[in-house]
Amino acid sequence: QVQLVESGGGLVQAGGSLRLSCAASGRTFSPRSMGWFRRAPGKEREFITAINWDGTSTTYADSVKGRFTISRDNAENTVYLQMNSLKPEDTAVYYCAAPERARPTIRTTVYDYQYWGQGIQVTVSS
Repeated sequence: QVQLVESGGGLVQAGGSLRLSCAASGRTFSPRSMGWFRRAPGKEREFITAINWDGTSTTYADSVKGRFTISRDNAENTVYLQMNSLKPEDTAVYYCAAPERARPTIRTTVYDYQYWGQGIQVTVSS
């Protein structure tokens, strides 16, 4: 009932920046918390960051604190991930995700999300 489509990403040198976008749509979609995850080769999908329904609260994994910023524009049904000071270890497929319904708190595990984007590649060269 909810579709998520990521855009942006690509190849960037270490120290550079990229901005990912995630557009949400669907007849049942309403403002709710949204998250970003990533999966590097040979690794499990891991939590990166999440934002609550109105953008007043955010949570970040320690690995990206101070470098990544999540934001949203509910008028456009879009969530963004600004990635600065990128490192080679940031290389992964990045996924936008949404839960099936609104929750009172931000969730940080893959099991808390039911709707996923197709994933988009981010490659950081050294």
